[in-house]
Amino acid sequence: MNVISSGLPRALVCSAVFLMALTPGLRSQAADAAKPDATPIFQSTGFDEVSEKALQAMRAHAEALHMSGVAIVAFSAGDTLDSWSSRMVVVGSMLELPSATRAKGSNLLGVAYAKAAEMAATLKDSGKLERPVMTGEFGWQGGVVTKGKSGVLIAAFSGGRSEDDVSTAKAGLAVLSASL
Repeated sequence: MNVISSGLPRALVCSAVFLMALTPGLRSQAADAAKPDATPIFQSTGFDEVSEKALQAMRAHAEALHMSGVAIVAFSAGDTLDSWSSRMVVVGSMLELPSATRAKGSNLLGVAYAKAAEMAATLKDSGKLERPVMTGEFGWQGGVVTKGKSGVLIAAFSGGRSEDDVSTAKAGLAVLSASL
């Protein structure tokens, strides 16, 4: 039923709409109070500080191998992966432009996150699937995952040969594992 045609006096309806527009916080406070669990999704874990060190380790490793690409790390608190914090760094270049040998080029950030998405779904290193590859996955190696002290840890690199991507991801995972 339309509020205007509900039979309420137009002035009353206009006043109610006006008050609702002035007090949007009241609606959200009331909605939050009605939720059974209004705890924050992300708790402070120290991930930001540790992720910086992990990304620096991955950058140094990739540069030592003369690779360009994208490094990412992610952390999900607890035993189940239903949310995470992640950070990334570009090492040299995020894109491989089309060339004579690579007609389409590559978005290395997209590839790195596809590796992470595969690991989030399987809790196995990327490229180690025991099932068919799903849409959004490539089945490419270059990501590593482990259960840390306080949650699931993921590191991935995209930009080099598979074995170099894996070794770069392992450099980041080692830093994450030491702290989280």
